[in-house]
Amino acid sequence: MAKSSNHLVIMAGGVGSRFWPMSTAENPKQFIDVLGVGKSLLQLTVERFGDLIAPENVWVVTNQKYASIVKQQLPDMPEGNILCEPCRRNTAPCIAYVSWRIKASDPKANIVVTPSDHIVTNVAEFQRVIKDCMKFTNETDAIVTLGMKPNRPETGYGYIQADLTTASLRNKEIYRVDSFREKPNFETAQEYIKKNNYFWNAGIFIWNVNTIVNAFRIYQPAMAKLFESMLPIYGTPKEQETINERFPECESISVDYAIMEKAEEIFVCPADFGWSDLGTWGSLHGQSKKDLYGNACIGTNIDIFESHNCIIHTTQEKKVVIQGLDGYIVAENNDTLLICKLSEEQRIKQFSGEN
Repeated sequence: MAKSSNHLVIMAGGVGSRFWPMSTAENPKQFIDVLGVGKSLLQLTVERFGDLIAPENVWVVTNQKYASIVKQQLPDMPEGNILCEPCRRNTAPCIAYVSWRIKASDPKANIVVTPSDHIVTNVAEFQRVIKDCMKFTNETDAIVTLGMKPNRPETGYGYIQADLTTASLRNKEIYRVDSFREKPNFETAQEYIKKNNYFWNAGIFIWNVNTIVNAFRIYQPAMAKLFESMLPIYGTPKEQETINERFPECESISVDYAIMEKAEEIFVCPADFGWSDLGTWGSLHGQSKKDLYGNACIGTNIDIFESHNCIIHTTQEKKVVIQGLDGYIVAENNDTLLICKLSEEQRIKQFSGEN
């Protein structure tokens, strides 16, 4: 498998403000330094692919209003590899657009698609899994999704039910998918983790460009026809203007509903490389290094006393002293300070004043 045929697609169009006040609709979480390491989640996403993908084969699909942020954070990326959606239409149109765009310049492309706002703590294992899966999809017509081995009854993720009775012939770590399951209630999630064949759906996909294009032709013919009709303009000055005009015609639908739950050659690779989608302050607290009292502090000038199980994110140049809190979020950004119970963080959206 030639490295030159490997492509990385990063979906970076989300507008979530769950990490408010750090993240806002104007600057969502994929573009901020959530972990306090001097790099945004988008930059860490590109970095973790290391030598697997040549820089000229990295693509970012984002909203038009975020294009300048992507250019700023990824200055080495070719500007033509930043694809701008004029409106939000979920993940299926996003993936269809970039798939036909890549196919126009590299008909044999082998592609991995990933969100821009997840974290991975064991990068070496992540790279091994991705490399093996890309070899598999390069040699077959399979669609592969990664399944994260669950360690708790999580209700915030969808699940993948795998058929572990027989591994694929080409890779003993890859199995057929029996079914995709929606986000469960707590009791159902408890039942899932008692079994060994249910995995979290991480939303990371690997496929050959011809495999995914053919899947769209079969299961989403209207969408396929739309992007197929634009083949002559991909990579030309007319591309953005045409996309602005035609993209809104697409149905708003996820790739899971549009393709994954319909296609036949669907496989899962169960993996364990310290993955989290960082969807909440609680998940950031869980992934962060903590002191003896369960406090996670992200910032360089923080003193905390007689406090337990808190997440403190204060990276700007201020002295922060906290005493007597238990189970709280303390986060600052510019002129805004949030102090909120971790157990009440679902109310942050109303605090932020954003829809």
